[in-house]
Amino acid sequence: MAKILSQDEIDALLTTVSDGVEDSAESGELEDDRLRSIVAYDFKHPNRVSKDQIRTLENMHDNFAGHVGSNLSSIMRTIVDVDLVSVDQITYSEFIMSLVTPSCTYTFAAPPLDGVCLVDFNPTLTFSIVDRLFGGHGKIMEAERELTSIERSIMANLVSRLYAELRKSWEHLVEIDIDQKSFETNPQFIQIVPPGETVVVISFQIKLFQSTGLLTICYPYVSLEPIVNRLSAQNWIDATKKKNLEEDRDSNVNNLKKVEAEVAAVLLNTNIKMRDFLKLSLNDIVPSEKKINESIEVTVNQRNKFTARPGLAGKKRAFQVMTVCDQIAEETQDD
Repeated sequence: MAKILSQDEIDALLTTVSDGVEDSAESGELEDDRLRSIVAYDFKHPNRVSKDQIRTLENMHDNFAGHVGSNLSSIMRTIVDVDLVSVDQITYSEFIMSLVTPSCTYTFAAPPLDGVCLVDFNPTLTFSIVDRLFGGHGKIMEAERELTSIERSIMANLVSRLYAELRKSWEHLVEIDIDQKSFETNPQFIQIVPPGETVVVISFQIKLFQSTGLLTICYPYVSLEPIVNRLSAQNWIDATKKKNLEEDRDSNVNNLKKVEAEVAAVLLNTNIKMRDFLKLSLNDIVPSEKKINESIEVTVNQRNKFTARPGLAGKKRAFQVMTVCDQIAEETQDD
């Protein structure tokens, strides 16, 4: 015979069921919160450079882009826009796979940075630059060929200017000395670091007439590791301020060196009548109440600056500065 549940037992069962539903809902919400707090990490792409350091590299190379744009505009006699596109950290194998063959790729050392770095010109950009430098209009060329020896020499001159601007961009943090290593047309032959090593890739977009191409600079992490602690926003700001102060001081010093000023020593002042002045002739004596051992005034651009004592320095007339007029005025005010 089936047992009939009482009302109290029925209420107890309903309460247990409702509590179970609430507990499962709460556990589900907790599980969702935990999932939201989890950040995916790809061990194939470790972020060895922090966001703050990446931001510093962006600021450095954004300045570099502006200087390169001005430099290229002066060389090509036309407006060239250079914009910073991205600063990424990827593996070296992924970077090499992204390059086009045949390419225009240069490797360079930048001591005190360790290792070898890389700069690559997109073929479209390379042939547009070559066409413009040979007197063309920088038209888009889809030629899939290697550069000739003449074209290489032209690009080598342009890259040397790029190195000079890159050196200036780094000098706020560290003085680097760029040394050209090699030129390659096949990126697969360039092995500056192991394929799985992290590299920082900085991409620029260069616009020349109707053509657009990429300029890419690759820094292996091993190159940045010795100075990675300096790649912080505060260090960048402090270094920039210090550099600006030094430049302002040097500029002011150079400007002061070029200032010409009239310095005159006034031996005496006296008052005479006009008729006596008109009768003055050679060897006449003008009397004065000033004694010979009294100090004289020295003016700079007709303004009193010093008091001095007249005399001789060897066979030349001279004066010895005794006091500064500004100091005399301050002493008078203090009294």
